[in-house]
Amino acid sequence: MSVDNRRVRPSAPPVRANGRDDPGSDAATGTEESAAAARPVRRRPKNRRAQIAAAAASAFGSLGYHGVSMEDIAGGLGISSAALYRHYPSKYALFQEESLRVGQAMAESVRLDAEAAAAPPEQRLRTVLEALSAVTVANRASVALVRWEGRYLEPADREIRDGQQNAVLEALGTQLAAYRPQLRGQDRQVLVVALLSVITSIADHHATLPTKALVGLLVSTAMDLAAVSLPEPGDVEPARPVEIPESFKHELLLRKGVELFHARGYPNVSVEDIATAAGLSAASAVYRFYRGKSDLLAAAFRRAAERVSSAIGPAVAGAAGPREALDSLVRQYVEGSFAERELTFVYYTEFQHVPAEERAALRNVQRLSVEEWARLVRQVRPELSGPQARFLVHAAFALVVDLGRAFGTVATASQERVALLMRTILYGRAAD
Repeated sequence: MSVDNRRVRPSAPPVRANGRDDPGSDAATGTEESAAAARPVRRRPKNRRAQIAAAAASAFGSLGYHGVSMEDIAGGLGISSAALYRHYPSKYALFQEESLRVGQAMAESVRLDAEAAAAPPEQRLRTVLEALSAVTVANRASVALVRWEGRYLEPADREIRDGQQNAVLEALGTQLAAYRPQLRGQDRQVLVVALLSVITSIADHHATLPTKALVGLLVSTAMDLAAVSLPEPGDVEPARPVEIPESFKHELLLRKGVELFHARGYPNVSVEDIATAAGLSAASAVYRFYRGKSDLLAAAFRRAAERVSSAIGPAVAGAAGPREALDSLVRQYVEGSFAERELTFVYYTEFQHVPAEERAALRNVQRLSVEEWARLVRQVRPELSGPQARFLVHAAFALVVDLGRAFGTVATASQERVALLMRTILYGRAAD
């Protein structure tokens, strides 16, 4: 869509070469010129396109691709939708450009120049982690597009995005292999995903730290993970199907809804889809248990939030100290996440679709849970500040869902291994 932005201007009074009024102009013309001169001239900023991209990235990161309209973005900038369309033909064009831009920036950050490539292995790994962390922090608002919203890219664009992410993972894997040449391939794969997870987890929350301190924290935590000796994978017991009694239709609807949200994304699931998956004859049957699709999503979020928050009190009361309490919480968090993988994923990706009246309460429950975990972390590691501990807690939570996405239920990312990596994030190299 193109918009003609030419304006018709009134004819200017005749002006001499020296800029003074022509002797033939009258007093009225001079008055009009004085008034025109007093009015401020509004000029379009030279960086308007960059401003639009930044505003869109922030909106998409907070509300998701489907939760934002072009009117929302324009309104946030104080411009008209027509002005927005002069720069971008559609919302998707904005989303695609920013998603691939930040993905490319991350891919370029892990390329070593000749001087850095000649450094010892440990320094090369640290250099790559520092560059990737700095780019991620600088583009924090947009990293959520790479982490969670990429599934809404069109196939060709998704392929480009996947290539960018693979370039990051391959670069991390190359440097980790040089740093730890005896590391087995499958163990290296787990650690590489863990490194990227810690760094990009900053897109999942709004805790703050100065840039230099945050980059330093991310790099030191990633280096701790890079040094972990993982236990043997062990055997994985097949998940037992959960039998839900016929009378528990509300529970069946909740489970089927979460499975569909996980597979397709909330905007692409209808009440009819949920009813069909639950074996109900009509969508109207859903409304006997939930007011609508968003109400069902809110119920899922409450369950996920309560699973974490309800474990804190008993763990602290039954432990001899903060580390024992944290060990218990880590174990329960991993077990719960493995038991409800789809719910854990949906909790990270669909919050913007929860009804507004529910969000404040859910945010408060999550904030209090993170604060309690962070308080225990600081008792174990008193050198950390409160914000640093909160970043580590968020990173530990994100690790579980990222490893689940990457490896599913295979033994490569078993519960024991995931729990060790969580403890490493929280305790540093003292986790063992």
